[in-house]
Amino acid sequence: MKVSDIRVAVLRMEGINCEQETYDAFERLGARPEFVHIKQLEKRWPDSGGYRDLEEYDILMLPGGFSAGDYIRAGAIFASRIKSSVGKDLVRFIEEGKPVGGFCNGFQIMVELGVLPGYSSTMSDRPEAVLHANDSGNFECRPALLKMVNRGSCVWTSRIEKDEVRLIPVAHAEGNLILDDPDRAYARLFDSDMVVFRYCDTEGDFEAPYPYNPNGSRFNIAGICNDTGNVFGMMPHPERVFDRIAHPDWYRKRISRDEGDGRAVFESVLDHVVKRF
Repeated sequence: MKVSDIRVAVLRMEGINCEQETYDAFERLGARPEFVHIKQLEKRWPDSGGYRDLEEYDILMLPGGFSAGDYIRAGAIFASRIKSSVGKDLVRFIEEGKPVGGFCNGFQIMVELGVLPGYSSTMSDRPEAVLHANDSGNFECRPALLKMVNRGSCVWTSRIEKDEVRLIPVAHAEGNLILDDPDRAYARLFDSDMVVFRYCDTEGDFEAPYPYNPNGSRFNIAGICNDTGNVFGMMPHPERVFDRIAHPDWYRKRISRDEGDGRAVFESVLDHVVKRF
């Protein structure tokens, strides 16, 4: 498969607002993204010509925003709609090894769906984690430093060197990852190579307090994947730093290269699909 053959479903509903940046990232790398409304998968679109099936796509993206206004809990309503209408299709999509990614609200949706962390099954009956309110009590919108700690299982970060620090911004009120059965769950995350990004300071230190860890997530966890590495979620927004000029320090450092710190996430997953499929 060539990059130009890769079809990406950028799934959306009311309240999603980061779909354009996500679409643009894949399009600029030569893939074929498409905005897909949940009603199209549910076969409730006004025109039957607009119906879509998940199996038509090679990558599924859940972008950021405030789906359904984040009522009840962040991502809960969108997750419920996905599970009730196309849950079985999504399980099959994941078990076929196709990549699923979610940033910010997309990560919250994936946790509510039960596809992350995905301990007990591809999609658990109930959430095995929650993205709780930030410890600060505030909506945190700021640059964040992330260290890539995955040892190689995550297909979304193959172009990023282990222990490399990248600047990727956050914009969320509920990003504090709390796992069910924490005494064993965190150890399992690390032992199974399911932790992908951790918040750090300029020296790469994980003990850095707020605001380096913007939400209070234990062990500074910013992003995780399932145990097979194809399902990946993170609270920061790599789509917002696809270009270097989107970085807050771009002018001061006068860096001429166009590549931003988030671009490699998209390149990595496209590399994987090209090689595997």
